Amino acid sequence: MSVTLQNVNTTTAAASDAAILELLERLALDAGRAVMEVFHSGITVTDKADASPVTQADRAAEHVILEGLRAAFPDVPCVAEEETAEGVVPPELGRTFFLVDPLDGTKEFVRRHTDFTVNIALIRDGAPKIGVVYAPCTGRFFSGRPGRAEAFEARDGKPVSERHRIHVREGRQPLTIVASRSHRTPETDAFIKKVSAAEIVSVGSSLKFCLVAAGEADLYPRFGRTMEWDTAAGDAVLRAAGGSTHTLDGKPLVYGKRNQADDADFANPHFVSSGRIIDPAFIF
Repeated sequence: MSVTLQNVNTTTAAASDAAILELLERLALDAGRAVMEVFHSGITVTDKADASPVTQADRAAEHVILEGLRAAFPDVPCVAEEETAEGVVPPELGRTFFLVDPLDGTKEFVRRHTDFTVNIALIRDGAPKIGVVYAPCTGRFFSGRPGRAEAFEARDGKPVSERHRIHVREGRQPLTIVASRSHRTPETDAFIKKVSAAEIVSVGSSLKFCLVAAGEADLYPRFGRTMEWDTAAGDAVLRAAGGSTHTLDGKPLVYGKRNQADDADFANPHFVSSGRIIDPAFIF
């Protein structure tokens, strides 16, 4: 599949959102196949400069994704986790760029849990507009573009079920909160404590966004460090499904953050993602 964007950083994209999403889905499926080959054959773990783990699966999946994106969109910048760790970052992002996390939940992957995901997102004007999240071990696949979010099942890099639309749900009692399995913080626990009679579901990686998007949960509070590639794809799916992600000052989480005075490039502040909560003041 060949998709082109004309002067994407200054004019409207020539490719339709549906065509872009189709490409991202294919690349995620291909990357998921590469991840599972490593999962079944043996995992070698090394540490990056920040002491976080990286495996050959991270690198193989990122290669698949970046090769496909750069062939289809040669003029659109790509910000990918492993390239960034090696100092390879586009000098300018412009209004439109890709964010790639080839294996979100590397710790889950190494522990042979099933929650790890492949994530690709297209950012426009600071907002995640198109995104795909694929959990190759469980087969769950989520995708979103403006006005439409879907889910389906995939195995061995191929869809095996019909697509169905997903939507966030109205807040209900008890609210269901999804929280990180590997990165719970005292601030997260304090937020959960103030939500009366909340049901807690622990899950890894960007699937937390997707559970809210699919109406399986109501809130995802994150009071710990994340990077933009960790959140962009899941956030895109959530927003397409009618949900939102806000920082603690009540403003939408934005992407493409560089030259931050108090943090690294692409680092996120704390945030809360939600479905259709009736009273936004409840969150903040």
